[in-house]
Amino acid sequence: MLQCLPIIVGLICLKQGKFQARVVCFVLGLGSLIAWNSMLTVGDYYYTLFPRYHPSRVLTLVYQPFALGTMAILTYNESRINTRLRNLIGYSLFSVGTLLLLVFVAASGKGGIGPYIVICLLSSCFGIADAHVQGGMVGDLSFMCPEFIQSFFAGLAASGALASGLRLVTKVGFENSNNGLRKGTILFFAISTIFEFFCIILYAFYFPKLSIVKYYRSKAALEGSKTVSADLAAAGIHDETNQQVEFDAKTLERLSNKQLFLQNIDLAADLFLIYVLTLSIFPGFLYENTGSHQLGTWYPLVLIAMYNVLDLISRYIPVIKCLTLESRKGLLIAVLSRFLLIPAFYFTAKYGDQGWMIMLVSFLGLTNGYLTVCVFTMAPKGYKGPEQNALGNLLVLFLLSGIFAGVALDWLWLIGKSGF
Repeated sequence: MLQCLPIIVGLICLKQGKFQARVVCFVLGLGSLIAWNSMLTVGDYYYTLFPRYHPSRVLTLVYQPFALGTMAILTYNESRINTRLRNLIGYSLFSVGTLLLLVFVAASGKGGIGPYIVICLLSSCFGIADAHVQGGMVGDLSFMCPEFIQSFFAGLAASGALASGLRLVTKVGFENSNNGLRKGTILFFAISTIFEFFCIILYAFYFPKLSIVKYYRSKAALEGSKTVSADLAAAGIHDETNQQVEFDAKTLERLSNKQLFLQNIDLAADLFLIYVLTLSIFPGFLYENTGSHQLGTWYPLVLIAMYNVLDLISRYIPVIKCLTLESRKGLLIAVLSRFLLIPAFYFTAKYGDQGWMIMLVSFLGLTNGYLTVCVFTMAPKGYKGPEQNALGNLLVLFLLSGIFAGVALDWLWLIGKSGF
């Protein structure tokens, strides 16, 4: 009985560490997109300053090439990149970007082409940061528990819900004050900046020292992964593990990126198609193509909020095992079926009332979050640590490709519109 005591204690520690790690993954996921969602959610402020420049569409279009290009480079060199440094660079760029955005809005608050270019440059900075963090974190978590991936993606969705909630609160709080829209935006960016700095501290000092994280990273190192050495060193695991890593790396072979892609081409296509559809509607169509209704200036904010809230809720549905869609054919059918939403949005915007549009936007968010988590939690099974990391990066690359294509297709909604 006494001999079993250390094993029992170890299992209890791992179980406790698992819950803590899931909470941290959620917060880090939230921090991965809170800066970008902050920029998107203050669209009402941008439309006041730059009414002729289509800010919700242009800022997204500027953001995506930098995110996609950076992600392609990082994915190609994934096996040689220090994941810890990559993620810290990404969170630092988010922090600096939101701080500069805060200073710019506080100091200027003027329209015109000059300030618009500055905001576009900051948008491109967020794109580079997103490629570092999202690909790095997904790759890192892919060789750990599927629950960690689910928590991280729930955090991504929570960033949108939190941004929408904060925006509604600041709009209410400053709506009747002098220059209230700008004051609310300043407070909004201040909160986002503080949160991004918190994520740097959390990832750098707390996450790598969790027992379950150290276990999975040590396991990946023994399977030949070279991307976790800095994380293990930060957790206090040094010489003995590193020597074993060098020995095992010579004897273990891993599948190439091409082989991983060919074995998972359907899952890559799923992610591409999910985000092509979503970003062809959200957020540009919701800001510029839904007309005027009883909610007035609150209407686009309510639509964005409903999408974000349902996207967040749906990412917890796969936690219930019987509600998880694990069939690859079933996933593809569900993804293709979502394209029926395009004519639904068109006719609802043209003939429907605001209630129908809110319902459609909610369904868009619900299916987006659910299908995303189903793909990512199912994909990395049956591979060694280095292969799971590489596959996670590949899938994020296709996700960002889908976002870029969707953002470009979003402009088609403006055809035939006056002023286009």
